[in-house]
Amino acid sequence: MKHSVALGLSGGVDSAAAAILLKDAGYELIGITMSIYDPGLEIGEAVGKGCFGPNELQSLEAARKVADALAIPHHIIDLKGGFQKEVLAYYTSSYQKGQTPNPCVMCNAHIKFGLLPQKAREEGLDFDLFATGHYVQKKLDATTGLWQLYKGLDASKDQSYFLCFLNQEQLASTLFPLGALDKREAREIVAGKGMDWLLAKKESQDFIQSGDHAALFDDDSHQPGDMVDSEGRILGQHRGLIHYTIGQRKGLGISGQPEPMFVIRIDARENKVVVGSGRELFSDELTALNPHWISGSRQQVPQRALVRIRQQHTAAPASLTAMDDGNIRVKFDKPQLAITPGQIVAFYEGERLLGGGVIKGRRSAAGDRGP
Repeated sequence: MKHSVALGLSGGVDSAAAAILLKDAGYELIGITMSIYDPGLEIGEAVGKGCFGPNELQSLEAARKVADALAIPHHIIDLKGGFQKEVLAYYTSSYQKGQTPNPCVMCNAHIKFGLLPQKAREEGLDFDLFATGHYVQKKLDATTGLWQLYKGLDASKDQSYFLCFLNQEQLASTLFPLGALDKREAREIVAGKGMDWLLAKKESQDFIQSGDHAALFDDDSHQPGDMVDSEGRILGQHRGLIHYTIGQRKGLGISGQPEPMFVIRIDARENKVVVGSGRELFSDELTALNPHWISGSRQQVPQRALVRIRQQHTAAPASLTAMDDGNIRVKFDKPQLAITPGQIVAFYEGERLLGGGVIKGRRSAAGDRGP
């Protein structure tokens, strides 16, 4: 007899395709959709597609329609409190420290693969396994008995980076039906069930639907300050640290410079945004805080790994050194562009995801250290 499965149903193509595959394989399927948006937040209407914002009702309705089309039960799980604690608080505090967070990684580790199935069971839903529409693959290591996570077969849609903080308990009870498929195949699966209306939906690209996260912060977070070059010369004023990230060029409000200027550092202590040339964005070293390993805490730090500093970054070869404080020093073979404090760094061995950490600081190719 097949196991019963609770599928995280988002109202998008990928989770719908996963639902179809699981149902066709004979699993007893339940659709569960998390509700995370607090209507009390004054976030503008969406100009793009994001996972957090006032358009959540549209996603909930889309998920219900998918469940109805497949004749499976559907439940909405209220996770607003947990999302506020685990994701929004982390998100806002990171920006206030002059860092650029990655809410998707934290949401996956604590909410989608944590509170969502947990709360569903607390509300009386009975299921054996959890599933999502992520493009990743999991495999059991027959020698160690540990679950391993691998990149999705479709390199352009691989989402392993976003799952680098998952643990063995989460992986043991999770299915990834789309891991060996590409996006075209997923769309064909959905079209084959007559859900053409779903194919026209835009994919989620941002965290905040409107693209403007200002409503999440108090007035103090919008405090202006000096915008300076790497020599400390004042070039203008910034609008508040929360509006800037490493590598940003647009919206700096400075002109008359001999070459294009980019944000190269954010100094929260002095409330300054430091700008410089594109050359100053390259770094060859970073420190990874609180490293997490997919295989568990007893994982030895590998001497070499392929290292990814953001989702759209091609993993680059680097040497890893365990530090006395438990953190990891990462030294790239070649300088990398726009290493950003607060972002997530993921470690790979070939196609296998080893784990990840939080970027604390960087050393530029010229030798100076960032925050």
